Amino acid sequence: MNHSDRFITYQIRVEGLVRQEWFENLRVTPLPEGETLICGLVDQAALHGILTRIRDLGLVLVSIHSFPNEKGIPHV
Repeated sequence: MNHSDRFITYQIRVEGLVRQEWFENLRVTPLPEGETLICGLVDQAALHGILTRIRDLGLVLVSIHSFPNEKGIPHV
């Protein structure tokens, strides 16, 4: 399987509060620090689209964490 075809769980943290409708099919969770966590199981193309949307919205990217495995489930 090509790496670009794999679905991986990503947790993306941005500054500020984000509206759920800005990121369809992803879980958007406000955090107490005034940041938002955006999570979802996506492929590389979708990840690039999410990052472009973050840029276009003028959001500050704090971190990105990936949890790659065959099922796209984060390691515990």
